[in-house]
Amino acid sequence: MKELKVQYEKVLLQYLLNQNESNLYIGQNLVRQLMKNNVSPEDLVSIHKQSLENILPDLPETVSISFDFLIEVMIHFGLKIKEHQSLIMRQEEMRIEMEIASKIQNLLLETKIPKPSGLDIGMVSVPVRKMNGDYVHFMHDDGNFFSVAVTDVVGKGVPAALCMSMVKYGLDTLEYANNNPSYVLEVLNRIIEKSVDDSMFVSMFYGRYDLENDIFTFGSAGHEPAFFFNSAEQTFIDLDSKGLLLGVLPEMKYSQNDIHLSENDFIILITDGVTEFKKMANFNSRSYIKELAKSIRHLSAQEMCNKIFEDLNNLQDFSLEDDFTVVIIKKY
Repeated sequence: MKELKVQYEKVLLQYLLNQNESNLYIGQNLVRQLMKNNVSPEDLVSIHKQSLENILPDLPETVSISFDFLIEVMIHFGLKIKEHQSLIMRQEEMRIEMEIASKIQNLLLETKIPKPSGLDIGMVSVPVRKMNGDYVHFMHDDGNFFSVAVTDVVGKGVPAALCMSMVKYGLDTLEYANNNPSYVLEVLNRIIEKSVDDSMFVSMFYGRYDLENDIFTFGSAGHEPAFFFNSAEQTFIDLDSKGLLLGVLPEMKYSQNDIHLSENDFIILITDGVTEFKKMANFNSRSYIKELAKSIRHLSAQEMCNKIFEDLNNLQDFSLEDDFTVVIIKKY
């Protein structure tokens, strides 16, 4: 430390006598040595003050005292710098943890779109953050039934992801694609009510497709109604089945309804991130989506999903404020 003080005083003197870039370069090398020896900002001010007093014995007392003030300032400044650096480190640690959690979620909740005979299925699911609060679950027993669950957790981030894992676990335990939607929703409701925090709720639209008879049976737990397009009549019907959100009441009963699909009919299942336009208060999003889907009905199910997301994303006042999920099931 003594050698550093002597060196600092020497460099300072040379600079005061001859202010050129070579002296500044030497000073930069000295800074590296000071940092290597963990010299704090306030200690550096003290070294500077002592060096200046040695070089200029007639230094006015007020100037000398001003350095004492600067030392106090630098002490607090140094503490703030350390707090800031600590915060940056914590944020980076959280970012890395979220990246890992997101990868784990994608692995655990990976969704493979089945290809049941007579149906064309497409899906787009875009999270607004790293962790997706929407989840789509398909089941196909390679027989006469195909089922789909579209789920939205009320909440974001890691808690929502953990709750979603619980939903997947519940759906996996049900195992069979031919279960009645009312039964599936009632089982999941009991699992979620017992297993997750009271502040966490789940909405779900569950549908079972009878491939032999082309009957789609559906139920809902507080979820955004799906759209059914009747190709023969060129009209849309809202598939709305009343039911309380999952996890609210343990013994809740859920109803179910049936519709028959003919050739070129299709169903659009969505989460509320598709229809909520907070910056466009007077915009009828459901009517817009119906007209858009009708105009592109000649496309494949996946192409329709892609086009709906692209079109909505390109609207002037649209911004993705919630997880966006759309699933389309077409009969051919």
